[in-house]
Amino acid sequence: MKAIKPSEVRDKSVPELEELVRQERAALYKARRDLVFRQMTDVASLKVHRHNIARLLTIIQEKKTGGDK
Repeated sequence: MKAIKPSEVRDKSVPELEELVRQERAALYKARRDLVFRQMTDVASLKVHRHNIARLLTIIQEKKTGGDK
């Protein structure tokens, strides 16, 4: 899993970004579950998923408030 760059998603609409957030949350849930059941040992991917969710939520909030940067 690689980190999402903000420049890659800034041109997407809010509903598209919310769908990406849902996908990232599902991937984070699956990664946590796999970690608990010892099917995965890559704990760094959890951090990447959390940061991607934070990036997407930040961009959604900027778009909703009209903050163009």
